[in-house]
Amino acid sequence: MEDDPNQHIKEGNGVVQRVIRIGTRKSQLAVIQTESVAKKLKELYPGVDLKTVAMSTLGDKILDTALSKIGEKSLFTKELENALERNEVDLVVHSLKDLPTVLPEGFTIGAVLKRENPHDAVVLHPKNAGQTLDTLPAKSVIGTSSLRRAAQLKKRFPHLEFKDIRGNLNTRLKKLDEKEDFAAIILAAAGMRRMGWEDRISQVLGPDDCMYAVGQGALAIEVRAQDRDIVDMVSVLNDLDTVLRCIAERAFLKHLEGGCSVPVAVHTELKDFKLCLTGAVYSLDGSDNLKETMWTSVTPANQVEEVVSEGVQHVGVTARNVPGGAQEAAEKLGVDLATLLLERGAGEILKAARQHNEAR
Repeated sequence: MEDDPNQHIKEGNGVVQRVIRIGTRKSQLAVIQTESVAKKLKELYPGVDLKTVAMSTLGDKILDTALSKIGEKSLFTKELENALERNEVDLVVHSLKDLPTVLPEGFTIGAVLKRENPHDAVVLHPKNAGQTLDTLPAKSVIGTSSLRRAAQLKKRFPHLEFKDIRGNLNTRLKKLDEKEDFAAIILAAAGMRRMGWEDRISQVLGPDDCMYAVGQGALAIEVRAQDRDIVDMVSVLNDLDTVLRCIAERAFLKHLEGGCSVPVAVHTELKDFKLCLTGAVYSLDGSDNLKETMWTSVTPANQVEEVVSEGVQHVGVTARNVPGGAQEAAEKLGVDLATLLLERGAGEILKAARQHNEAR
């Protein structure tokens, strides 16, 4: 029997308490991330009973094929969104970088939480302790499931070789440690930190070595757009800095029509109400690339009382407590930078990268 979406439980004192069901992937990292969100919500709304519903996604099940070869834009989100659509869960916690820039009809990102370090990290095989990517011997094999990472690092570290490695964080670390196949692997620093494995990080790659993926390091809460009470409940978790940076990044990717099957990278900063976005596209081997930086002013939230109209989304994000003008400026920045790169030939680079990837 399907759960009643409006189920309630009655406590001993007669108080009726709503049960909110939170959907998540089954991986250890996803569960840890979801529990961190649930803890924040529980602190803000002690009268709400939160239940976690874990499930496997297509991306969790297909582990013998490179992500970029599967060609599915919602690898880690579709099953969770299906549960949301069927009212089996009330909200879903995602890594924002897993969410496509166009969400299914009726869904929205109700909150983007404060971003963890968005950069990529090098995790060395124990026998290579003390090394860096620069000092590893020629022909050392580096594992990564990301075309974006491989394209940038092949150009930056031409003495190294890069091969696909799949699986959740636990699986990839086990493959690294227990075999001799890889000298190191590249992972998101945010995931390692959330798992409590920061001591395994040998090197964090700065933007000169490897710019990060759109939305990397940020958690997003996806909800049904018409559930105003849920949207309002989670909106207090929005982090202004992260929301504006990620709207710009997602707008950039959406206008380029990029995805996990092509190498697109970004770097954003928000300082003194100035939002700066660097974006780049790469051929698969990194030899052909375009990179540009643009910036815009965003209105300081504490100086403007501005209500965002109901139903207004910016690249799938509904952030009701972030000034609408600032969100519009962030989205326009992403579109303008993508337009500039497309005018300079980014479309041809991405088309060739997509074709070469499909032919591999």
